Amino acid sequence: MIPLLAPQTQAIDRLKRLKVGALFMRPGVGKTRPTVELVNSVPGMEHVIHLAPYQSVYPPIQGTGIQDEVAKWGGYNVPVDFFGIESLSSSDRIFLQLLKLVQSKTTFLIVDESLKIKNWDAIRTKRIIELGRHCEYKMILNGTPISRNLLDLWAQMEFLSPMILHMSQSEYKSTFCETVKITKYKGNRIVSQREFISKYHNIDYLYSVISPYIYEADLHLDIAEQDIDLEYKLDDEIKQEYERLKDLYLDNEMLQRMNNNIFLEMTQKMQHLYCCAEDKFTVVKKLLGTIDPERTIIFCKFIASQEACKKAFPRCQVLSLQANSYSLNLQHYHNTIYWDHTWDWAVVDQSRHRTRRTGQQNALCFYRLNGPKLDLLMAANNEKKQGMLQYLKHKTVTQIKTEV
Repeated sequence: MIPLLAPQTQAIDRLKRLKVGALFMRPGVGKTRPTVELVNSVPGMEHVIHLAPYQSVYPPIQGTGIQDEVAKWGGYNVPVDFFGIESLSSSDRIFLQLLKLVQSKTTFLIVDESLKIKNWDAIRTKRIIELGRHCEYKMILNGTPISRNLLDLWAQMEFLSPMILHMSQSEYKSTFCETVKITKYKGNRIVSQREFISKYHNIDYLYSVISPYIYEADLHLDIAEQDIDLEYKLDDEIKQEYERLKDLYLDNEMLQRMNNNIFLEMTQKMQHLYCCAEDKFTVVKKLLGTIDPERTIIFCKFIASQEACKKAFPRCQVLSLQANSYSLNLQHYHNTIYWDHTWDWAVVDQSRHRTRRTGQQNALCFYRLNGPKLDLLMAANNEKKQGMLQYLKHKTVTQIKTEV
């Protein structure tokens, strides 16, 4: 078997003496192998439950899911059940089945992509924590370092062991977060209230408490990467409809009640309008004459663009940008085309790690299709790692009308 990489060896050394722990290792570093090694080192284990994103348990491409990754490194020494983590919130049957299992057998419980249990009020989070109460050995895995939003950590640490933080949700929040509440009124009536984190406190103390249970690792690859912009044009009919939608959503009456949801609705409708613009197909067809379609992924945001691309480019691997950006090992591809744009930098970053992985031997090329101003605006915000909310915070209506 291939020797362990240095970060994998360090991860095993850090957690092998513990019953609970977290591997926060960048996608592509290889967190599955140390997970297998750690589980198999525990004597007396009867069963493993491996919770992972549904798309990883049931991957769109054969041989790229979590079960294949575990098998590649020899598999677990005891019976294992793989479940889509999302099913815990949607299926009472699956939750009760797992609860019965952890109550009857000595089980090692693994939660892959642990940011899916960050919201402490969610049904899924509560059920995973309940399952964890019956398991002595637990691990959480995630492809990004410790989250910048410290609220995300409470549920993850609570799952591993309530004794790590030794505080309730409210105590945790008051200890480490300073919040500001914004209330909107219409006359004397409260129409909405939102709470924002304005500042964090006692960060050094928090890290000192959780660091013994966590191993973090970044990814370092000695291969070339290129980001290439491809320009396309809209026909006159789409341009006119694009401007009509912009005027509709940004008129004075609409802006009086404008909020982030309305802005998102506007950009979604405008994007969907031109997602299958004819010149996009012309530009990509020309590109595929210079690169290998069999080694090319096309990420699409909309079902319409996915279906159109599958029909137009059958030799390429067409995937959903939102649904297929996590967990899959696609290192046998080395060209990625972003057909549609998104405000969500985290999704873009994760999608790049499908090919940017340990073992990748080819130079990576990431192609981005740019057409109207909205594409360029979203691309610019992603380069700043700034999403839609950050963009709106500092913009006037006049600036939005000009930039979109």
